[in-house]
Amino acid sequence: MGIFSNILEKLGLKKEEEKPVVIPSTKPIPSTKPIPSTKPVVGTNMPKTQVGMPHTVVGNVIPQTVAAPVEIPVVDVMSKLEKMAKANPQELNWKTSIVDLLKLLGIDSKLESRKELAIELGCPAEKMDDSAQMNMWLHKTVIKKIAENGGNIPKSMLD
Repeated sequence: MGIFSNILEKLGLKKEEEKPVVIPSTKPIPSTKPIPSTKPVVGTNMPKTQVGMPHTVVGNVIPQTVAAPVEIPVVDVMSKLEKMAKANPQELNWKTSIVDLLKLLGIDSKLESRKELAIELGCPAEKMDDSAQMNMWLHKTVIKKIAENGGNIPKSMLD
């Protein structure tokens, strides 16, 4: 489990595992038997996509696994974070500082952990060498991704 998954879990945004759904396909399964004729089959009631296909391969179904769409419930992240901040003895500026946000969530905020999180989220290489730039990018990206996963983040924090 990655650091960002841990953040989502602590905020109550952990996604349930997507369950695959098997959907039948109209793709023909190639026959291992010799095909008696390769002449187009004309005048049948087959769909257009299958006209011209030999009779020996029509009607077979290949199961395909497709992830079902998952509805993302909205979680009142702002209230949760504000309650956590009030209960915390430290004065943490979690709205602008990735270090304070991680501390508030009880996640290791050391440079090594932040670099690991930055790599996990795809931080540009040029920002990785400057911890201040990396931290600003990381905070903005974490907040954005929290919103993408159902957290109610104000637009002012997303700009």
